[in-house]
Amino acid sequence: MSRRIHLNAFDMTCAGHQSPGLWRHPEDQSHRYRDLRYWTDLARLLERGRFTSLFIADVVGLYDVYRDGPQPALRDGIQVPVGDPTLAVPAMAAVTEHLGFGVTVSLTYEKPYAFARRFGTLDHYTEGRIAWNVVTSYLESAARNLGLEHQVPHDQRYDVAEEFMEVVYKLWEGSWDDDAVELNRETGVYTDPAKVRPIEHHGRFFDVPGIALSEPSPQRTPVIFQAGASPRGRRFAASHAEGIFITATRPEILAPSIAATRAAAQELGRDPRSIKFFTLMTVITAATDEEAQAKYRDYARYVSLEGALTLYGGWSGLDLSRMDPDKPLRYAETEAVRSAVEAFTTVDPDREWTPRDIANWIGIGGMGVVVVGGPETVADEMQRWVDVADVDGFNLAYAVTPGTFADIVEFVVPELQRRGVLPTEYTGDTLREELSGPGQRRLRDDHPGVRYAHRTVAAR
Repeated sequence: MSRRIHLNAFDMTCAGHQSPGLWRHPEDQSHRYRDLRYWTDLARLLERGRFTSLFIADVVGLYDVYRDGPQPALRDGIQVPVGDPTLAVPAMAAVTEHLGFGVTVSLTYEKPYAFARRFGTLDHYTEGRIAWNVVTSYLESAARNLGLEHQVPHDQRYDVAEEFMEVVYKLWEGSWDDDAVELNRETGVYTDPAKVRPIEHHGRFFDVPGIALSEPSPQRTPVIFQAGASPRGRRFAASHAEGIFITATRPEILAPSIAATRAAAQELGRDPRSIKFFTLMTVITAATDEEAQAKYRDYARYVSLEGALTLYGGWSGLDLSRMDPDKPLRYAETEAVRSAVEAFTTVDPDREWTPRDIANWIGIGGMGVVVVGGPETVADEMQRWVDVADVDGFNLAYAVTPGTFADIVEFVVPELQRRGVLPTEYTGDTLREELSGPGQRRLRDDHPGVRYAHRTVAAR
C-alpha cells in the first residue's frame, strides 16, 4: 500500500507571507488576515480537503537586515503588519471537527508558566487539536523590542529551550492527575488537592515552584512541531519533535538530513518513524498542466524581487544589497536561520546561487520548491519527494490565498485520494491521533516528556 501523505496549509497573520508582492494580485485575499471570517472560511475549506492541519507561522520582529532598516519590509508588506497567531484558533476550531492547528510561538520571549496555561487552554478549546511549533526566534529586531540588548546567541537559545521544555512538560504532564477534577456536587469537591502537586522546578534559567493553573487537556502536551535545521536545532528536534518542518531545493538534498535526524532520534530511544517530516512546497495547479503554467506566469508578474531579498535578509541575517547580484553566495555563520544560508551555499554541491538567483527562487513560495502542473503532475512530484527524501507530508505555502488552497482541494486532493495516499476521512479525534494513529491521544511512551508524567488513570 502506498504511504500516506499529510497536508498542512502554511499561512501567517499577515499579507503575502511567503510570496512577496503577490498581495497585489486581484485574486489574493491575504490582506483579510485581520478578518476572523477569513480564518473560519479557510478552516472549513482545509477540512473539506482533509488537510491534517493549518500551520501558522509567526515573527515578533521586523525584517530590517536588507538595506539596513525596516523601510523595504514596510513598503513591500514583508510579514508586517502582523497579528497574533493564536487568537483565531478557537473560532476555527468551533467551525471544524478534525482539522489541527499548528501555532508558532517563540519560547525565547515567553514565560513557561503562563505559556503552559495558554496552550493547555487552546488544547481544551480545540478538543485536542493544537500543536506548538517551537521556535527560538531569529530576528535581532525582536530581541531589541522585547527587552534584550542583543539576540541571545544561537546555541544558548537552545540551552534555554531545553529547560523551557522541561518546565512545560512538568506542568502539562505531572502537576495534575487525570482524575484530579471531581466536579462532585454531592461532596462539594471540585478538585481533589491530593491529586495536584507543585512541580518545584529550580533551574539555570527558570524558577517555577508551583502548581499548573490549568487541568489536564485532551492531549495534555500539545503536539510538538519544530523547525530547527542547524546541528543544535536538529539535536533538539530529534529529542522533542513529533513533527519537523524542513525545506530544501531538491529531495536528494533533503534525504541525508532527514536520515540523520531519524538516526539521532533512535539513539535517544525514540521510534524514528514516529517523527513526521513536512517539507515546504508551493503548488500551483489547475485542470491541466497548460492551465497551471499559465496561472504561474500570471502570478510571476506580481513578484517583488526587493521583497524576496528582504525576506531572505531576515531569515539569513545577510544583507544581499551589499553584494554583486551575480556573484555566488558563500557560507557565513550568523545568529539567524543557519539553514537559510546553507540552503544556497554548502548544501547543494552541484549549484552556485547568486543574490539574483535567490530572489527569483524565493519570489513565489519562499525557500521551498514550487510545483506547477495538473493533478497528476503534482501528485507524481509529491510522491517523488516522499520516496526520495523520506518526507511524510508537505507544508503548502500559497501564491494567492485562499485561491492556492482552493485549487489544491479541487484538483490535487481527489487525485491523491484516488491513489490511496490521502484518506477520504479523518482517522483520529485529536491531532496527535491523526499523526500517530487512533488511540494515541497523549505523548508516546518513548517521548522525553513522559518521564515527567504522574498519572493514576490510563489515558492513551
